[in-house]
Amino acid sequence: MAKVAINLSTGALQQEEVIVGIDLGTTNSLVAYIHPEDKKPIAINDQGRGTIVPSVVHFTQQGETIVGNEAKEYLTTDPANTIYSVKRLLGKSYKDLGEHKDYFGYKIIDDDSEGLVKIRVKDKFYSPIELSAEILKELRERAEHSLKTPVNRAVITVPAYFNDSQRQATRDAGKLAGLEVLRIVNEPTAAALAYGIGIDPNEEKTVAVYDLGGGTFDISILSIHQGIFEVLSTNGDTYLGGDDFDRAIINHWIQNNELIADTVNQDKHLSQELRLKAEEAKKTLSSQEVYTSTINGKLDCHLERHTFETLIAPIVARTMESCKQAMADAKMKPEQIDAVIMVGGSTRVPMVFEAVSEFFGKPANNSLNPDEVVALGAAIQADILAGNRKDILLLDVTPLTLGIETMGGLMDPIIPRNSKIPTKAGRQYTTSVDGQVNMKISVYQGERDVVKENRKLAEFDLKGIPAMPAGFPKVDVNFILNADGILKVEAIELRSGVRQEVEVKPQYGLTDQQVEQMLMDSITHAKEDVATRMQIEARTAAEQMLYQVERFVEKNGQHLTEEEINLTRENMQKLKDVLAANGDKDAIYAAVDRLEEQTSPFAERVMQISIKQAMAGKKIE
Repeated sequence: MAKVAINLSTGALQQEEVIVGIDLGTTNSLVAYIHPEDKKPIAINDQGRGTIVPSVVHFTQQGETIVGNEAKEYLTTDPANTIYSVKRLLGKSYKDLGEHKDYFGYKIIDDDSEGLVKIRVKDKFYSPIELSAEILKELRERAEHSLKTPVNRAVITVPAYFNDSQRQATRDAGKLAGLEVLRIVNEPTAAALAYGIGIDPNEEKTVAVYDLGGGTFDISILSIHQGIFEVLSTNGDTYLGGDDFDRAIINHWIQNNELIADTVNQDKHLSQELRLKAEEAKKTLSSQEVYTSTINGKLDCHLERHTFETLIAPIVARTMESCKQAMADAKMKPEQIDAVIMVGGSTRVPMVFEAVSEFFGKPANNSLNPDEVVALGAAIQADILAGNRKDILLLDVTPLTLGIETMGGLMDPIIPRNSKIPTKAGRQYTTSVDGQVNMKISVYQGERDVVKENRKLAEFDLKGIPAMPAGFPKVDVNFILNADGILKVEAIELRSGVRQEVEVKPQYGLTDQQVEQMLMDSITHAKEDVATRMQIEARTAAEQMLYQVERFVEKNGQHLTEEEINLTRENMQKLKDVLAANGDKDAIYAAVDRLEEQTSPFAERVMQISIKQAMAGKKIE
């Protein structure tokens, strides 16, 4: 293997290869790089197919995976095996989706837990991370084909509103796609860079970035001073975007054609036809006054611009409320904003542009292609990380990921590698067994998914957790990394206030060569590490399911028939057999899904009985 050097000040590998910028979007994704001659960012258009790659993944009957434009064609003909808007599922549990779960044309698995969602396609189970990785692989392959060079490193952007879980899921997707993710960058920061704001170190500006994409919205107020980008405030909704414009149009057409919404939702082919027509209408009405079409020559899909604007007015108003809140949080007035930048394809809707310009009292800047602006900025950020731009200040970063051990011996990252320091990050955990009073916190450093491959830094016990049912205690684990590289780890049980902390030096005893080797190992073993992680996660989910069902049957056996109990025991045994036989993740999830589907009807019945008993004799006023 060729020796590769690592720059510890940036955490970047020193190789003569391009680092790309990637905008992983809800509706569309794209990849950009800095042209070696004119040093300007350019979105990659491989084989003249356009810069935009639809964020759609289709699984064929032959077991092949198709991504992008070709996959989009299957949205109407094979919706159950065609995945779209997967960014909306990143880092989400089934419970997070709530009323939106019927929006998707494919099957999302409900395991009745806070665990992350799974998508079932035929007899396989996919996480949003795996599906996002397919999109990233396509982008990587297009870049490699177009640039005629290997692409192994990238900067990937996320909405500023993304939480820690969603950011980590994005990192994991990059890793699974064979990319070393040098930095996760906020989309507004990337957009500002694309407009050239912040590149001059003497420039001082306050910028508002209004980003309305296909599935996410955020408004960010940035202060740029001496090349440093500071987010003064951010607001928005990771579940609001152009898709909602489409949904408003669909609902209008359903009403006009006197259709039943539930019937349309169940007919996946019709619902996808409507979705694509609505998207077409939205785009047409950005430049024309009327849109007219039909589905199968029967279903009327007529829409005028003023009607469209009436339909979307409440959605646009929600974004304006977010703008007001962001300004209030930044303690600023619209006249203090130097520039307003428009990002995301949905900002092409004239009503949106007008509303934003009116709110800030100045014309919004939309001179760059709103679909490309974030990817272009990511490419500039990648160029900075490569050390090619000395005029932009990069704060010191941590060279290796810091995290803790979770169930099954997995590494749960808290502070990702390349995070600017000083920094603070944390996650919330809970107990897995009833009555658990102690929790072991093991701190690790490294890039591998399994802790045994990483370096152990410290370990301590959080003692005195009140004895409660599994899942009830809430334990915050916080990592505070100061400018000297000293890491303080604290664990707090929120209900009781029980606290424990430890201080460690994460880089103590590691040479540059050891850091380099740990990084190279993580890249070499990326795919097998992710496969191991997913297998362990499947086993953990299965064990938790068995534990919960066992407790449920013991506690509520009197409300169940003998047949229900026997069938439950039978499905539990099948799941145990799969675990004992070391079945793959798909076999495990199939057994979990079978047990969940069989038990959920009587679980709901028992819940109703419990509510009735609890309300007996109570007077409701």
